[in-house]
Amino acid sequence: MNPFLRIYDRLYAHFGPQSWWPGETPLEVMVGAVLTQNTNWTNVEKAIDNLKAGGQFSFAGLHSMPQELLAEHIRPSGYYNIKAGRLKNLFQMIVDEYEGELEFLFSDSLEDSRENLLKVKGVGPETADSILLYAAEKPIFVIDTYTHRIFSRHQLVEEDTDYFNLQQEFMDSLPEDVSLFNEYHALIVAVAKKFCKKTNPRCSECPLHGVEEQ
Repeated sequence: MNPFLRIYDRLYAHFGPQSWWPGETPLEVMVGAVLTQNTNWTNVEKAIDNLKAGGQFSFAGLHSMPQELLAEHIRPSGYYNIKAGRLKNLFQMIVDEYEGELEFLFSDSLEDSRENLLKVKGVGPETADSILLYAAEKPIFVIDTYTHRIFSRHQLVEEDTDYFNLQQEFMDSLPEDVSLFNEYHALIVAVAKKFCKKTNPRCSECPLHGVEEQ
């Protein structure tokens, strides 16, 4: 078994299914993917709750909402003025390229939808791929700082491997399966938060302890 699948099996056996992403609709997942930049999920949930309480939580409602009001609603997520601008940029791209229909974005090819998302100011690869995997259910593996940390510590990739090369390692090593990509990324987040911490990692207790030696 290749090491990427071996790590997945260990993590799944330890943590079980993660049921991620915690969003009720594709729109909520998309908004959450932008808001979660540089903050924790608890703050994102507060921001989304604010938007829902405002009674305009639809694509049309958010697109037409004044940017200042949008920023006020998402204040709990931090950097709220910047993130409001990013959301507005994203909504405008969907209007310009997909007639304001999320379904048209999600039904576009992976290559073209990804290219359009990456053209949006403030939407980087991790945010774009999160939207594509979790909202559009397209087979693209999401990479984050936790992924770099875990796989470089286990000497499976170089520490300075960039986003796209590390992503390609996963795509080459795993079956092309949306549910597998979804679960795997969530399990990486789980083990990073509990064991593979940035400082003072709990290596001897980690379910991945010694996995690279098998």
